[in-house]
Amino acid sequence: MASRSQPVRRHKSEITEESARATKARLLEAAAEVFAEAGYQQAKIRQICARAGANIALVNYHFGDKLGLYTEVLQHSIKAGHADAIRAALDQDGPPEDVLRALIKARMRGMCRGDQADRQFRIVMHELAQPTPAMERVINEVTRPIYNRMLELIGGMVSLPAGDEKTRLCVHSVMGQIMLYALAGPFLKRLWPGLKMTPEQLDRIAEHIADFSLAYLQAARRDRRKGYGAAARQ
Repeated sequence: MASRSQPVRRHKSEITEESARATKARLLEAAAEVFAEAGYQQAKIRQICARAGANIALVNYHFGDKLGLYTEVLQHSIKAGHADAIRAALDQDGPPEDVLRALIKARMRGMCRGDQADRQFRIVMHELAQPTPAMERVINEVTRPIYNRMLELIGGMVSLPAGDEKTRLCVHSVMGQIMLYALAGPFLKRLWPGLKMTPEQLDRIAEHIADFSLAYLQAARRDRRKGYGAAARQ
């Protein structure tokens, strides 16, 4: 007679860890909703915990305090702009022009997330309007590493050091074109009703930004080489 299979018994610590992860996820989700609605200053921990169905003490347990919770939410909102995909684009082998094009496309694709994107947009806008100590940490941990990589990439393309002012201006110009759609999307949609931010349209916008940026970067590189040649002949 075949023996019955015994039910798998889970260790109590496994159940506790899983429950803790689930609670933390609920707190982050509820906090994202409240911070998007009210901003950090006006958001209340009691309101967040009520939405998450969690005890207030668990905020301190998982995040330390309200600022710790907010920092993690803000960090996630910034990373949701496809930070991993941007890093992957920067890590790929190939001509720098192809790397820059892939980077721009990865960032633009990060905007196509519907209601989630709108919530993350509102969290970031609240932060820009009333900066908190969380901004410095998020910049150092998420944004600055990518920014430095872009300085190296574009500096190499225009034959200038990464820290040169001209290199930074070129990087900021690329970033600015992307951020126009990331931060002013709702405004642009009223100016251009045809702006739907679909994946296909975002890819076309990314191609335009890349073409526009590369045209200048290539011209700048040619001008520098002409300058070197003229200086050598003198």
